Amino acid sequence: MIYIGVTGWGDHDGLYPAQISPRDKLKEYAGHFPTVEVDAAFYAIQPKRNAEKWVKDTPDSFQFIVKTYQGMTGHQRGEIPFETKQEMFEAFKDSLEPYMEHNKLAMVLFQFPPWFDCKRENVEYLRWCKRQMGEIPCALEFRHQSWFEPVFHQKTLKFMTEENWIHSICDEPQSGEGSIPAVLETTCQDKLLIRFHGRNVHGWQQRNAENWREVRYLYRYNHQELSEWANSIRKLAMECKNIYVLFNNNSGGDAADNAKQMIELLGLEYEDLAPRQLDLF
Repeated sequence: MIYIGVTGWGDHDGLYPAQISPRDKLKEYAGHFPTVEVDAAFYAIQPKRNAEKWVKDTPDSFQFIVKTYQGMTGHQRGEIPFETKQEMFEAFKDSLEPYMEHNKLAMVLFQFPPWFDCKRENVEYLRWCKRQMGEIPCALEFRHQSWFEPVFHQKTLKFMTEENWIHSICDEPQSGEGSIPAVLETTCQDKLLIRFHGRNVHGWQQRNAENWREVRYLYRYNHQELSEWANSIRKLAMECKNIYVLFNNNSGGDAADNAKQMIELLGLEYEDLAPRQLDLF
């Protein structure tokens, strides 16, 4: 099955009736898409009560992709708010229980920063992370080009396959060593993740600008770009049972529209979405 959605559910105003409460946005979102990325978990490990509410707000078949807390992937600046890394991982795993209890956890996503390059100590850290997560399905996304340089390309994919990492394929600006190419390979027969970050090269490079978060993902995919990807997704679906596609080009409000275009291009019809509210005014 191909699940298509976006990252987060708070920033997509075009999906929601006027004056909708933020607390009700996920219920309405689930009337449009069958999956979502919980990006709030990156900034803070979420209390269980949040996951319990989100699980209740969505249909039985709805799937969550939970982004790992930034301290787990080296994004955190300064000291992590835990005594040990082990304690941090245990707290994160504990926060996942409501999703798992209701069979709504598609995977967790480990997205590593641009400075996490391909070297022995980082490979060993990936092994340690996977051991800590146990049987929880985990996707792996790199941001440093070295992992897919010719000398390491096949070794990286082999490592991910042997360690049972779900591959997170990226469509993103090609901007030197701080970005990776779209590597159309599966490492797990059961699940594959594809994330669309846009192709705004200028915005991708402006990490020191005050508004870089606002422009980094400012991009709208055109019909030809989406059509090319639709063909690739069809081919990948022949190799992998479940494909999860997330649009992260949120800066200009384009993600939801592009996600709906992709659903149409692939001819998908989701039968068990949540009912939608009617916006009469």
